[in-house]
Amino acid sequence: MRNKIHISSPSLQGRVGVGLLLFLPLLLLSSCARMGHPDGGWYDEKPPYVVSAMPKENATNVSSKKIVINFNEFIKLESASEKVMISPPQHEQPEIKATGKNIYVELQDSLLPNTTYTVDFSDAIIDNNESNPMGNYTYTFSTGDAIDTLQVSGYVLEASNLEPVKGILVGLYTEGDSAMCRVARTDSRGHFVIRGIAPGSYTVGAVMDADGDYRFTQRSEKMAFSHDIIVPTSKPDTRQDTLWLDKDHIKDINVTGYTHFLPDDIVLRAFDHQATDRYFLKSERKDERFFTLYFTAPVKKDGDLMPALRGLNFNEKNAFVLEPSAKCDTITYWLRDTALVNQDTLRLEMTTYITDTIGVQRLTTDTLEILAKTPYAKRMKNLQKEREEWEKDLAKRLRRAKPDEVIDTVMPRKTLDVRYASTQQMKPNGAVSITFPTPIERFDSTAVHLYEEMDTLHRESVPFVMTPIVNRRCELFTDWKIGASYTLEVDSLAFTDIYGTVSKQYKQTIQVGKLEDYGSLFVSVGTPVSAPVIVQLLNGQDDVVMEAQAEGGTADFYYITPGTYYLRAFIDSNGNGVWDTGDYFSDRQPEEVYYYPDPVECKAKWDITKTWNITAKPLYRQKPYVITKQKPEAEKTIKQRNAERARSLGIELPAYLK
Repeated sequence: MRNKIHISSPSLQGRVGVGLLLFLPLLLLSSCARMGHPDGGWYDEKPPYVVSAMPKENATNVSSKKIVINFNEFIKLESASEKVMISPPQHEQPEIKATGKNIYVELQDSLLPNTTYTVDFSDAIIDNNESNPMGNYTYTFSTGDAIDTLQVSGYVLEASNLEPVKGILVGLYTEGDSAMCRVARTDSRGHFVIRGIAPGSYTVGAVMDADGDYRFTQRSEKMAFSHDIIVPTSKPDTRQDTLWLDKDHIKDINVTGYTHFLPDDIVLRAFDHQATDRYFLKSERKDERFFTLYFTAPVKKDGDLMPALRGLNFNEKNAFVLEPSAKCDTITYWLRDTALVNQDTLRLEMTTYITDTIGVQRLTTDTLEILAKTPYAKRMKNLQKEREEWEKDLAKRLRRAKPDEVIDTVMPRKTLDVRYASTQQMKPNGAVSITFPTPIERFDSTAVHLYEEMDTLHRESVPFVMTPIVNRRCELFTDWKIGASYTLEVDSLAFTDIYGTVSKQYKQTIQVGKLEDYGSLFVSVGTPVSAPVIVQLLNGQDDVVMEAQAEGGTADFYYITPGTYYLRAFIDSNGNGVWDTGDYFSDRQPEEVYYYPDPVECKAKWDITKTWNITAKPLYRQKPYVITKQKPEAEKTIKQRNAERARSLGIELPAYLK
């Protein structure tokens, strides 16, 4: 029997009615708040799954280009344009969208007869509420009577440094076909899986497909190619599957059977072609003393690398000092004459070889107008301001000067700012690097002196060698004695640049390190190739610290500063001492690169020997993770928050949630 409340007073009835009206929204809000609170229920940790599809998964004799995949809950697609791949490759962009519990795919290309189609969603499918990942999912159908189920997998690595290449298109080719028949895209590990392959023989390649035509058509596209014949196969196999109670505790380890598809260890080495098509990019005059011409590639026709310049508003005869870049694709022209330096606009004709529309380099003449970044009037104003500031400072010094103090009342000329670079402790095989701000016209070798400090009172002159000045740089060498102390002295006027500016006096103490300050490393490289092997010692940023050729199979490194290092080697196929990229059109692969898989600890006073079989590990497992810049993205997993919540509440996780 239920209790009843009788309200006799009309005014009381009104007050109770108003109170109930005010209370009900609060009750609803409180109820809604509790629903979203962790203590109000368990988290949804079940990944979405496919309920049905039209056409059905693995359906045969399909003629529809529209696909609808229905899931058990609301879902969404992450980065569909990057992750979803359709094979055979589609030249017309398909429509792919997620709405509610459905994914809709509409192909725009005509369906090929007797062909297996795969829509590889990778890990793009997650549920809408908790972002639980479905895992890698591939939808398959066939326009013929059977489904092709074979697949191959592997890795694409940067040829020069074995970095994983993310997002590059990988495809299979049938004999005599230049278009990919099955495709996949690499993930953040450089890994790819190509599915839905019919039995047969194939080759494999990769291209960073800029124009979306599934072919290598532009020299600027990163690519990889191989002539190895691939025959996809499969076999029954077993593997261990670990079941986790939570992120820290293993529940069980099961041995399960699966179909092992082979090959699963394909390695493609991707590279960029050396630019050969030469175009003029731009001219630039950042400093009034020089201008720079930029090209896409050097000229190699008839051995002529430099453009011919003819002045239109100045005389170009003996007007420049040329400073080409290492690749000769950028050329800086220093202006010798100060009258030209003061000229705001230089008009000239440039005649050089430029690649035409059919790929042939032809002599082309262009008219250039090169403007100084800072006009002459502004430069003069800045110089006047400098002089006025110096005169103000001079006036202060004269007012404060003592009776017998001598003060120079002539503004000093600027001197050449020469940079002498050497470490505080010179290695016994080191050198003093000298850099100049402007091209040098004259050098007085008798004005440079190197002394060995014998004691506090005696020193001895030491012979040395200076390399020629190239692009405003040179080095000073000598036979440094272990642990000895030296003094480098440079007299004033030792160097004079093309504008008559001279260097000032310089003095530097150089201390050569002792043997006990360094370590040595000897790397024995076992390789069957006859070409030279160059071994490089790397720091933690993957930069070269030292390199040596493996003479007699061993590369020797002396005077190593203690620390952690890594090793890289490349097969110097053409013997030029540098790593060379590949060329598809010449059927030339890039020179092979290998990494020692472990760090190398070099200690002072230690001689370390490493024996390195450069082919012992597959390439995709060689580069140490520490110096790999392309880190793999975190794998999407269920967050296991219910197990953590059960532990915090001190209760057993319900069986239906396990």
